[in-house]
Amino acid sequence: MKVFRDTKKQHQWSLKEHSKGLKPGLVPTMGFLHKGHLRLIQNAKEYSDRVVVSIFVNPTQFSGGEDYNKYPRDEERDLELLEEEGVDAVFIPEPLEMYPEGYETYVVVEELSKKYCGRSRPTHFRGVTTVVLKLFNIIQPDVAIFGEKDYQQLIIIKRMTKDLNLPITIISSPIVREEDGVAMSSRNKYLNPEERKKATVLYESMKEAQRLVANGITDVDALKKEMIKIIEKKEHLRIEYIEFVEPETLKRVKKVGASNRILMAVHIGRTRLIDNMKIKGQAE
Repeated sequence: MKVFRDTKKQHQWSLKEHSKGLKPGLVPTMGFLHKGHLRLIQNAKEYSDRVVVSIFVNPTQFSGGEDYNKYPRDEERDLELLEEEGVDAVFIPEPLEMYPEGYETYVVVEELSKKYCGRSRPTHFRGVTTVVLKLFNIIQPDVAIFGEKDYQQLIIIKRMTKDLNLPITIISSPIVREEDGVAMSSRNKYLNPEERKKATVLYESMKEAQRLVANGITDVDALKKEMIKIIEKKEHLRIEYIEFVEPETLKRVKKVGASNRILMAVHIGRTRLIDNMKIKGQAE
């Protein structure tokens, strides 16, 4: 397994693999890997000949007061896991390697970045799209794998790739959940034991909405009301948003149909969790 920290060396390696007729696949991460990341790597193997994993805690997607310095990191453990998974190359740049002194160029997907998570984190998706485009340019993947847990991010990356005519196929990978339904996330580490128990309420509220839709209730206001009831039974939780949207445009819907998506963000203590679920309609 190759480990690169220099952009030029990573780029040269990728070009060499292309010259052999091989297709590199990219799994972008911020490290502190869990089973959800490993699933992305397994998916990448299905669609590519060489798997590259990037580990980079991207400073430009953190707003002031957010958890950049506290974000969990464990490079040694990450590299051991990636070696076990048979990854071909790992790209681990330093911030100054990606954003040298005087850096001032950013990529913005205008409207999609303003919605939902973008309301409370106005510069977040600008940082995401910028670093992903840089990784695409450096690593030159034929395919890139993104998890559905960050669903708004996934749709924004798809839009950027299409709008900029990038010759890259974006593959989505389903959410990986703990046994109790909590979506796997590096930020779950921030939850204390009591908060971790409360975190199940996101999944429980979405499953209830799913059940109600299966029983013929499709009015979004009614569904939200029932979800809020479930969440508000727990103390010290704050709902940031619950939305029912079209899967590709993220436009809100008033009546729920098959393939619409629930998006939600909830604060548990000081930790902000996001989750989502595809609606299975009565006909599915």
